[in-house]
Amino acid sequence: MKSQNFVRKEALPLKWCAGCGLYSLFYQTCKVLADLNLKNTVIVSGIGCTGRIAGYFNLDTVHTLHGRAIPIAIGIKIANPKLKVIVISGEGDLLSIGGNHLLHAARKNIDITILCNNNEVYAMTGGQVSPTTRKGGKTLTTPEGTQSEPFNTQGIIGSNSHYFYARTAPYLKEHLYKSIKEAIQHQGFSFVEMISPCLTNYAKYLGIKTAAGIITDTKKRYSLSKNKKLALNEFGIIKK
Repeated sequence: MKSQNFVRKEALPLKWCAGCGLYSLFYQTCKVLADLNLKNTVIVSGIGCTGRIAGYFNLDTVHTLHGRAIPIAIGIKIANPKLKVIVISGEGDLLSIGGNHLLHAARKNIDITILCNNNEVYAMTGGQVSPTTRKGGKTLTTPEGTQSEPFNTQGIIGSNSHYFYARTAPYLKEHLYKSIKEAIQHQGFSFVEMISPCLTNYAKYLGIKTAAGIITDTKKRYSLSKNKKLALNEFGIIKK
């Protein structure tokens, strides 16, 4: 099956900013769905730039309320356990507004997959500080730099002894593909975090002007790892 079969052609072109990592996340997800022949799949998204993604898939999809993608995905899975249910949303939606739902979905090991686009700010609303903004990161609402530590997503997901967690980036296409594929194949709760700082409403506060600059910044901050637990500055795939 071709990955283009999963693209809703009448919704094209994709409406994200030039250089946004969401293009890579969308097309790599389509490629995985095609390679696994996953027609019986539902995509659920929340609010924000990433929330648009649900409308681009040629599948049954649900564009939900802010912070409520996970409970709706759980309801779909309970109603029809044969479905593969995938949540795709941003870190503000999943880790802040919907953080309580994430805690308990992970703890209960509910068989859904979550793909989180972590762009370190509330991107669509102008670039306000988010749960994953790096310490010292300047944003619209923290012009002097936030003093808070970023959210440790792996630590939260790790409350489930059978967890799957991957951290990757849009420019690591093979690793991104592998992370999504293995997450979907995992029996139980799985979470993929894609580090993709917003080029439009965050990079300017970091003094970065181009998508290439975002990649250079991310490469300085992260390295690939095969450890059994990832440090906060490492990309990798962890399966328990």
